[in-house]
Amino acid sequence: MKRKTGEYERSTVAGEEVSAFIPYPLPPRDPPLDLDGELAPLLSRAEEQVRFLDLAGDLVPSVEWFVYAFVRKEAVLSAQIEGTQATLMDLLKVEASGEDPTDADVEEVCGYLTALTYAWDELARETGLPISMRLLSETHCRLLSGVRGTQMQPGEIRRSQNWIGGTRPGNANFVPPPPLRLGELLSKFEHAIHDESDLPPLVRIGLLHVQFETLHPYLDGNGRLGRLLITLLLRHWKLLSKPLLYLSLFLKTHRQEYYRRLSAVRIDGDWEGWLSYFLEGVAVIAKEAIVTARRLHAIVAQSRARLVAREDATVMSIRLFELLPEHPILTVNRVVDLLDCSRPAAAKALRVLEAAEVLHAIDDRKRNRAVVFKEYLDNLREGTEL
Repeated sequence: MKRKTGEYERSTVAGEEVSAFIPYPLPPRDPPLDLDGELAPLLSRAEEQVRFLDLAGDLVPSVEWFVYAFVRKEAVLSAQIEGTQATLMDLLKVEASGEDPTDADVEEVCGYLTALTYAWDELARETGLPISMRLLSETHCRLLSGVRGTQMQPGEIRRSQNWIGGTRPGNANFVPPPPLRLGELLSKFEHAIHDESDLPPLVRIGLLHVQFETLHPYLDGNGRLGRLLITLLLRHWKLLSKPLLYLSLFLKTHRQEYYRRLSAVRIDGDWEGWLSYFLEGVAVIAKEAIVTARRLHAIVAQSRARLVAREDATVMSIRLFELLPEHPILTVNRVVDLLDCSRPAAAKALRVLEAAEVLHAIDDRKRNRAVVFKEYLDNLREGTEL
């Protein structure tokens, strides 16, 4: 049977009459969610893969390497879903230069990195902000810190009507709640996070993501923040101790299905259909993240073994190697800064790593040419190229 998940409110926007959707509070009722049947094995598999991923984060020697890698891949993919053209290599080249980005697309990706780092650190700090609209607004402020975002009221709940799809309110695919209703609706959204519930945390995360996207509380950045919310809720409910799970690759690959499932929740009340899609995505991406983490660990271990086996390996080259997973693109100037050494010492450390086939040149410049930890980056770049 169909389930009613909200009601419509007529209003006038820019001289046109529109029907804005007002969602009912979570969790769904009348009827309540059916977590038996088809959803039961999907939920069990998703929970298992998330547990395995959390354990995988503990088993690798330096989890920071993998956090660095996964966070940047997610930042690029989440921005690409919104139409930016920046790739992972674009981002890493800017970071390698040590300079501020000049490209607006890369700047948006950097804003995502700043937002995620801030929010995760707040949740990890004993005196930090809990998961709340205040935390999300502070995160949103950092997300839209670039040039494009300054006109979109960073960190502020919208005070005007927005819409999704179409060229104007009258032909929009979806119209979120009017701004005057947001205070009450966002308060109920917060309660849904913190209220006692018998629902499994992964199910609650799936429900809250849809509710956030339905409320669309900011003028811009709702999609990116809604995807980031999934990661923050995994931390909130202690399902992951490190930010290693991101759904943007799954959502990018199955984008039309994502929109179809969201629409079916609002039109038909099909929460179960959405949850089957969401839980499959969690299971698939968690499993892929485990495989990627193991593969990257193997690449790092094998590369280190080749380096230390060389007679010309120096303390400086080994020190530089240990920095590679967080600095996979290097120049002599960058190595001078990282190791606080002379240019000749930096150049020699790079030559040793190139001779060990750890680093490979990516340009033909004579001075300050760039080299890359190619095997490591080739694995990371999967799915991020345009």
